[in-house]
Amino acid sequence: MEHRLIRAVEEALGWDGPAPLGREFARGSISNPEIMARLLAPPRLLDMVMRRSLANPQFRFFKGGEELHPDAYLNRQVTPRGQAIPMADMRRVGSLLREGATLVLDQSNVFDPTMEVVCRAWQWWSREHVQANIYLTTNDASGFDLHWDDHDVLIVQLAGEKQWEVRGASRPAPMFRDAEQNNTPSEEIVWTGTMKAGDVMHIPRGYWHAATRVGRGAGHSTHVTFGFAKRTAVSWLTWLADWSRQEEVFRHDLDRWGNPDEQRAQQHRLATATSRLIDVRDPAEFLRLREQEAPPGRHVPFLDIFGRLEAVACVSEFPPLIREEDETVVVMAAGKKLTFAAKALPGLRLLLSGHPVQLDEAAGLVGAEVEALAKILVEEELCASVTPELSSGYTGLATSAGS
Repeated sequence: MEHRLIRAVEEALGWDGPAPLGREFARGSISNPEIMARLLAPPRLLDMVMRRSLANPQFRFFKGGEELHPDAYLNRQVTPRGQAIPMADMRRVGSLLREGATLVLDQSNVFDPTMEVVCRAWQWWSREHVQANIYLTTNDASGFDLHWDDHDVLIVQLAGEKQWEVRGASRPAPMFRDAEQNNTPSEEIVWTGTMKAGDVMHIPRGYWHAATRVGRGAGHSTHVTFGFAKRTAVSWLTWLADWSRQEEVFRHDLDRWGNPDEQRAQQHRLATATSRLIDVRDPAEFLRLREQEAPPGRHVPFLDIFGRLEAVACVSEFPPLIREEDETVVVMAAGKKLTFAAKALPGLRLLLSGHPVQLDEAAGLVGAEVEALAKILVEEELCASVTPELSSGYTGLATSAGS
């Protein structure tokens, strides 16, 4: 999937693909301001907040360096049947932003089609799960105090300005669940400066950082942080533990009461079986199966009672694997393995490109059978119908397939 933001970020950082992700700090600037405006403007963020039922901690406010109680910006609208639904109190939201505060909306890709599409594009690019968190800071408000994240992040400044400080890591590859605390910030200053609209910054996992608008007076800052939840060797070992249940030797009780020779014998059997399991289920196999078995992304189900299928887009979390085998083509994605006749290959490549596909146009490119092929992929949830809302997520950022 080709996406304008990803190409622009690669150019800004001097990257050629995802390999540098997580290796070292990087900063640059996107030359085309249209991309920032197209991704998200502050009024659209507030409109998103207004129209949805949100709750803490997905939706948060910070003021004076402290997180506010949800009652300061949420209320419960009671339906005629007495059901209480949490909604943003837009008057309170407006007052907080006028005074100076930071609004945080985690996982904006769940609500917004533009963010949904760009996160899927980042996932296809990086082969990792990605989410988009949005931060709006107004006037002299501070952001978060100095802290570190347990995942790599790419920060895109969408509008306004914000002052940043980035420090190095004080513990190599820290984790959320770790063997020891990581509470002492590094003394190494990697970068301090102002992020302006169009600026891009990559902060690897474990690097300490803080952002603020204190002392900058009237104005605002809006940035989106794309978080990449990369897999570690601990993830692989956890996965191996699940596979170990298939071997009888791992299902037996540990020998607590046997004599030393019997306990050593069990240890030897376990070590031998573990070595064999590691050889069969190596890290590459773990990463490959993780991609293929990831369930499909959230999507609107297609119902033919609403009309014919006109356009589709692939919604698998990661790029489908398309493999030619003699007289057939095998597709693996979203936990499915589908087999098609070899002649379906051009249609499959088009439909599974990650770009929206207009079926009438596709028929002229790869043949009339593409509509039947699209219906199969929609039924198997590798593709979804392109609704007007989903289509808006691609507009101006990712072209239609075949164009």
